[in-house]
Amino acid sequence: MLVVAENINVISKTIGAAFKERNAEPVKKLAAQLTANGADMLDLNIGPARKDGAGLMPWLVNTVKEVSPLALSLDTTNAEAMEEGLKVATAPALMNSISLQPERLEKLLPLVNKYNANMIGLLWGVDGMPRDANERCMLAVDLVYKAGEAGITPDRIWIDPISTPVTVDIVQVQACLEFMSMLGEIAPECRSIVGLSNVSNGVPAHLRGYFNRTSLIAFMKYGLYSAISDPLDRELVKIARGEMPEVVRLIHRMMDGDEPDPAKLSPKELEYYKTYRVLSGQVLYSDSWLDI
Repeated sequence: MLVVAENINVISKTIGAAFKERNAEPVKKLAAQLTANGADMLDLNIGPARKDGAGLMPWLVNTVKEVSPLALSLDTTNAEAMEEGLKVATAPALMNSISLQPERLEKLLPLVNKYNANMIGLLWGVDGMPRDANERCMLAVDLVYKAGEAGITPDRIWIDPISTPVTVDIVQVQACLEFMSMLGEIAPECRSIVGLSNVSNGVPAHLRGYFNRTSLIAFMKYGLYSAISDPLDRELVKIARGEMPEVVRLIHRMMDGDEPDPAKLSPKELEYYKTYRVLSGQVLYSDSWLDI
């Protein structure tokens, strides 16, 4: 499974300041660290970048290319900035992302073929966030159809079902997983990707990794192709590389309806057991879920 590093992001105080000042050193240092820690791809997120996106994105792409050979995901809602980044990125870059809003389809779909790119198909419709797994399925079919009309083959589309915070709506968390269990049937040639850290938004910083890692395991049961996540979390990378099979088996058994005896679990397994019970809606979220 591909680990797409989320860390080069405008919301970071250090990286955001480096973007603004065109200070390459913090960006290079982080890109090199992420590469060394096992990232397979680097997501370069400049946000809307309304004022200087067309200059910022190619600067960022060229800066990162100086220290990392990894493929790049260009992450912005600014179509002009996206194109300027694609011009200098090594193909095939990944465009993050294209949703079903007509203006984004019109501006961004032509760039996929023009620059031999892959695309993330974000399941966000004209009415906003899908309400359940079935709406995600309908949006996925619609998105693949519209991309096909533009000459984009399904194998170049990475479907993002939109992971949501466990602290906000556990029903949406479950709907996202339910959709993933159906994706292979409705769009078998498409790949899948998920913004993993979304699930832990609102969770205290020192506890976020538990939800990120456990949800990664849950998505892996349905053949997740890639996750936008934090390679600095070494345990998460181990899971992605298949190095923690015991906790993976535990969570997948629980997803199949097995209820293990907590008294027989190791301390590490117990962490994942308790975290999955929150993700699955069996236990209400609280900041003390690991202590209960």
